[in-house]
Amino acid sequence: MAFTNLRQHPRGLGAAHAAASGEPERRTPWEWFSLIVTGCCFDVLLDHFGGMRDRNVRQAWREKVALCVIILAISTALGFLTFGFSDLACKKIVPIFPAEVAAKHGADARPDARLMIMRGRLYQLGEYFEYGFHRPIEPLTDKDLEPTVHSLYGQDIGDFFPPIRERSACRLWPNNDNTCALGTQRPDLSKEALHCHTSEAALSVLKKHATEQYVAFSWENVTESDRLMVYNQRVYDLGNYMRSNQTYLGAEATELLRGLIGRDASRDIARSQMLIGLVPCLEEQFVVGRIDGTTIGCFASNLLLIVTTGILIIMTLIKFVAAIAFNWFLAWKLGKISSKPRAPDSISHVIVLVTCYSENEEGLRTTFDSIARTEYSNEHKLLYVIADGDVTGAGNDASTPDLCLSMMDRLDSAKGPIEPCSYVAVGDGGKRHNMAQVYIGHYICDNVRLPYMLVIKCGTQAEREAGSKAGNRGKRDSQLILMQWMRRIIFNERLLPLDFDMFEKLRALTGITPDKYDLVLMVDADTLVMPDALGHMVSAMERDPKVMGLCGETRVSNKRQTWVTMIQVYEYYISHHLGKAFESIFGGVTCLPGCFSMYRIKAPKHDGYSVPVLANPDIVEMYSSNDVSTLHKKNLLLLGEDRYLTTLMLRAFPKRKMIYVPKAVCRTVVPDTFRVLLSQRRRWINSTIHNLFELILVPELCGIFCCSMHFIIFMELIGTVVLPAALLFLFYLIISGIAGADVGLPLIFMCATLMLQALLVLVTTRKAVYVMWMLVFLLAMPVWNLALPVYAFWHFDDFSWGATRKV
Repeated sequence: MAFTNLRQHPRGLGAAHAAASGEPERRTPWEWFSLIVTGCCFDVLLDHFGGMRDRNVRQAWREKVALCVIILAISTALGFLTFGFSDLACKKIVPIFPAEVAAKHGADARPDARLMIMRGRLYQLGEYFEYGFHRPIEPLTDKDLEPTVHSLYGQDIGDFFPPIRERSACRLWPNNDNTCALGTQRPDLSKEALHCHTSEAALSVLKKHATEQYVAFSWENVTESDRLMVYNQRVYDLGNYMRSNQTYLGAEATELLRGLIGRDASRDIARSQMLIGLVPCLEEQFVVGRIDGTTIGCFASNLLLIVTTGILIIMTLIKFVAAIAFNWFLAWKLGKISSKPRAPDSISHVIVLVTCYSENEEGLRTTFDSIARTEYSNEHKLLYVIADGDVTGAGNDASTPDLCLSMMDRLDSAKGPIEPCSYVAVGDGGKRHNMAQVYIGHYICDNVRLPYMLVIKCGTQAEREAGSKAGNRGKRDSQLILMQWMRRIIFNERLLPLDFDMFEKLRALTGITPDKYDLVLMVDADTLVMPDALGHMVSAMERDPKVMGLCGETRVSNKRQTWVTMIQVYEYYISHHLGKAFESIFGGVTCLPGCFSMYRIKAPKHDGYSVPVLANPDIVEMYSSNDVSTLHKKNLLLLGEDRYLTTLMLRAFPKRKMIYVPKAVCRTVVPDTFRVLLSQRRRWINSTIHNLFELILVPELCGIFCCSMHFIIFMELIGTVVLPAALLFLFYLIISGIAGADVGLPLIFMCATLMLQALLVLVTTRKAVYVMWMLVFLLAMPVWNLALPVYAFWHFDDFSWGATRKV
């Protein structure tokens, strides 16, 4: 799928050239599709009623609707395969054996239960005879016919309605045409007694009285008979024809058919052109019922259901077993800290990057304190804080930069005010130029003096005079300040003023140069890092140089605050211990959360050389893209930059690893109101869909077919977009099961999935309380599977951060 550029004009150099030369702009296939889907919504209507005065906004809306149509189509297809395909391919046929027909629907049955047989199908013909559709032939009267009609209930009356000769599929007919029997079932009846109906009107009326019941024969009936033959699940009675001296079907065909009596002739007839040509004629004259058993359509639909359910069950079991194996056999090894003393030169230097926006003092101090208290050498870790603009959070008395600066014991306090330094920022037009101030000092906590560098993005002089969030460029820009700085250091490129200022001040603060730092831990400013977490993360990086990124377990710190926080506890737990644990075995964790993840800045190589990883020019270039003009890129770079950074690294280094280290634990404050949760999950769900689509296009991911990361990512993508439909299907299955429908297999699969998750919780945590949190999560399934996804899908074109961070 291609995603269009939302900027209709200009679209870059190509479009500018087209506009200048008078050439018409070419639409991409995706643009045409979105235009066709929303063809009835003219621009004037969107402008007048929707308030979409900008062409970019209108195009984004059209693409959003197109994506929603695709999601609806996928959900409809899933519903059809789950329910509709079975009903379409497997028509419900109620078989009844000939002996049962006479007993249940014969002359002695209730009037409304009396049925007659014709060509293997049961008909309710009481009204047909009672309302005068069957008039007697003189000298017989209606009263004379009543005993005959009454005696035929439960019997085969196909002789009453022979095929219309002029429209028959039979090219040849019996020589004796004095009766209507045509050599089928009742040659003993005379035309006067049988009173045949050979008009199209009679056959048309007859169709209205057909039931969905068929006469059934078992395979024993066929194999032990000297007159029955099976073709394409239909049973043919050739007894009377074979006993007569007529061979109007042809002598050769008659001998072939004689040899097929008593068995399934489907394959033999399919191989004979002559017999294939006789099938329509056999249908008209010799069909007496159907073979009892599963039809081809039912077999195919059941096979499809069993195969798909089996694949899902196998995938669930593999995921479950892999998660168990990871927690039992691998988790304890990952990040194991050696007890042996180490020389200072062998300890990795780590930058702890904390990006701030509008947090309060309590949240900032909690995060900084936890970093300072980590059981890792203070000489080998640097607290590197970036304040994203002059922003004052809701309820704060001071701006975020002032709060961060007030927590620093400055080294440069005697040097007067800090001059802002320029750098190239992420943004359009004038936003590309930004300025920042660099402060250095120590963060003091429990007599611990932690080296502390603060970068305040203060904006240009014009921004500072305007006074509205001066310097704010977003979290991605804050991360790129570090990434681009490290790239220039590693490749010995020319430094920007901000880069040089940070270089000199870092050397003054720590006594070492930036190239000594190999790892960076990215932490959000509302995260509490456990004391041993940093040591476990660094140990995992040092033990396996192929690991380029890892994350720890994020737990909910305010789990009992409101019902909104309570429903998130199990969701956080299972996403780590099932999802990330399974992906970690492949070495391909698809999302390192921005709140608590570590990346390798550069990887060691032979002869003392190193390979840039996070600082790789390709990754930095793609991540710093200013071409954020398509709906796809906006969802990647504006809403899900953390996940997109993981995607870029997997694409650039498919042979390296992204893993999950469960020993490294942090706690974070989750949204406590539904409005904030709705805003957060809108960003997460939409960015997840677009990032999974990007990952599918990476050709070098490990595994093959069902055991490949491609297949797993594809199933995760489909599972994400069909979440609302899946919940509705579940409700339908439960209601159908209560009503007595046969929905055992899907319900067993869903119950087994839940039971496996409960077992996983008990095995991994050995805490029964998490089963309670699972029940709370299940009660909130309408929120997770319906409300949040539907809201997110309809806001594909909303690129704001919403209510997550109030200012």
